[in-house]
Amino acid sequence: MKTLQVGETAPQFTLNNQADMPVSLVEFKGKKVLIYFYPKAFTPGCTTQACGLRDAKNELEKLGVVILGISPDSPKKLAQFVEKKALNFTLLSDETHQVAEQFGVWGEKKFMGRTYDGIHRISFLIDEQGKIQQVFDKFKTGEHHQVVLDYLQSL
Repeated sequence: MKTLQVGETAPQFTLNNQADMPVSLVEFKGKKVLIYFYPKAFTPGCTTQACGLRDAKNELEKLGVVILGISPDSPKKLAQFVEKKALNFTLLSDETHQVAEQFGVWGEKKFMGRTYDGIHRISFLIDEQGKIQQVFDKFKTGEHHQVVLDYLQSL
């Protein structure tokens, strides 16, 4: 697994959102985009992380940032996640984990003595020109939104 690094160009992609409609990264050219990869909707850590971003969305928007969450969940499951947790940003379905692989966040994981392939919880801040401005890979799920905000406010 080779995770993309600061300064590299973000891969262009199109994935279906929670409404099963295509969304492309190119639509956000000229804006900062926080792309956060998470393993699975409705799990405790992913729910905590999503709700933190939901609650920080207005602050992130004031700093010019759009939020896109990506997981291997189906659009139908993403729609349920958005509805049940009142999420106010776009979630994208990467069922084939093709985009996760392009960003270098799909790979071997260990959990409770079991080894399997899955998404690593890593976020990328993409700048207005489509370059990776920052990689967030060391955070607790409940603090993810604050780590991103602290970084943006330090600029």
